[in-house]
Amino acid sequence: MAEQSKSQSDLQRMSSDAAPQPIGSNDVNWVSAPTIGFWEATFLPAIVQGLKTTIRHVIEHKPITEQFPEEKPTLPPTYRGVHRLNRDEQGRVKCVACFLCATACPAHCIEIVAAPSPWPDRDKFPEIFVIDELKCIGCGMCEEACPVDAIEMTSLYDIFGMTRQEMLYDREKLLSVYDETIKLAVDPIRTQRGELGPASGILSPPINEPTEIAMPAPQPKQGR
Repeated sequence: MAEQSKSQSDLQRMSSDAAPQPIGSNDVNWVSAPTIGFWEATFLPAIVQGLKTTIRHVIEHKPITEQFPEEKPTLPPTYRGVHRLNRDEQGRVKCVACFLCATACPAHCIEIVAAPSPWPDRDKFPEIFVIDELKCIGCGMCEEACPVDAIEMTSLYDIFGMTRQEMLYDREKLLSVYDETIKLAVDPIRTQRGELGPASGILSPPINEPTEIAMPAPQPKQGR
């Protein structure tokens, strides 16, 4: 005990001699090691305390199980589910085949084949765009990397396929996911980017029933 008191006093003296710290010396509580008696050495008090905790959890158990599929879960607006390819104002696919999403994908589940664009406002468009939903890990790196906000992840999660081929979502299937989610109004277009990410501009989360999604009002352009 004498050596412990000496080491504690040495530490206190060193802390007082050191440079001023952001935490005051009065805010530091020096704690000594507890004395282990006979009962503590047998571990019986710790066992009794653990049993009391277990019994309390059994008696006061309140299940929070969701009765899926009868009850649909409430998902946050940033939920990363099935992908979709967005359309522009003219109904064309927004993707410009820059390969940034395929490059950023850690699971290598995106395959793109570019072709010359039939439209004059871009150089390329995806002739083939395929996502393997079975290999996707739902990280959201693809929508973060896309410079034109063409690929997004929706709140759709209950998809299935009888074969692996059915889980390969090509360009037309991804565009149909966009058409379906826009029609149901369960997923807003997450092109209203905010400082915190692609979905931070959403004002109200998607819900299971069709509803109007509140979007941020467009900001007026400032003159030069």
